[in-house]
Amino acid sequence: MISVAVERRLGAFTLDVAFEGPGDGVTALFGPSGAGKSATLAAIAGSGAVTRGRIVLGERVLTDTATGVFVRPPARRIGWVFQDARLFPHLKVEGNLRYGLKRAPLPHRIAFDHVVDVLDIGHLLARGVADLSGGERQRVALGRALLSQPDLLLLDEPLAALDGERKAEILAYIQRLKADFRLPMLYVTHDADEVRSVADHVVLLEAGRVVAAGGVEIAPGGRRAATIVGRDGDGVLLRVAGDVAAGERVDLRVE
Repeated sequence: MISVAVERRLGAFTLDVAFEGPGDGVTALFGPSGAGKSATLAAIAGSGAVTRGRIVLGERVLTDTATGVFVRPPARRIGWVFQDARLFPHLKVEGNLRYGLKRAPLPHRIAFDHVVDVLDIGHLLARGVADLSGGERQRVALGRALLSQPDLLLLDEPLAALDGERKAEILAYIQRLKADFRLPMLYVTHDADEVRSVADHVVLLEAGRVVAAGGVEIAPGGRRAATIVGRDGDGVLLRVAGDVAAGERVDLRVE
C-alpha cells in the first residue's frame, strides 16, 4: 500500500493532498490541468520539496517531515514514465532498457526477457529511438521503468501525446503489466475513459485538494445503479443515491 499526506507550496499554488492506494493495481489521480496531479507524483518521487507531510510505501517511510526522514530519489525504488517518454537518443532501444536494469539494486526480480516479451518489443531492440513510433517509444519507456526494479510505478499522462489507436494499444499493455508484475501504480490523467480502462482506485483532485476517492464509478461518466420507480407523461422517473448528473450513465433496474 502507498499512503500519501503532503503539503507543497508552488508559488501561489498550494498542494494539500492525502490519500491511500492499494499495494497491487492502479490508482488513478484524476482531475483537470493544474489540479496538482504531477506535483503529487514529484513529491512521491522525492524530486519535489514537501513543506509538510508523510509518504509511506509498503513498510518503508520515504518522507516524514515530523521526524526528518527523507529518502533520496534514487533509493526510493520508484519508476517514472512521462508523456514524452524521455528516452536517451544516443542509445538503441536495448541500451535504454539495460540502462534501467544496470542501475537497479540486486537481486533483479523483474527479468529483461520477461519485460521484452510482455511489451512485445523484442523486434525493436536494435533500433534507434528516433526510428520509433509514439506508441513504441512509450512501450520502451515502460520497459525501462520496469527494469529499474521499482516498488512503485508512476505514470504521468503516458498517453497524452498519442492518437486514439495508439492510446488503446498502450492501455492494453498497461493492463498486461498489472496482471504480470502486480506492482502498485499511480496513473495521472484527465481522461475519464483511461481511468475506466485501467484503474482499480480513483483519487479526484481539484485545485490542489482531494475532493473524492473510491472505485472507478466515481470518475465522471461512470455507471451507477438506478431504479425505475414510475413513468409519467414526461418520461421515466429514476431513484438513485444522490442526483443523476446530466449525461451520466446508469444501470437500470425495474422495481
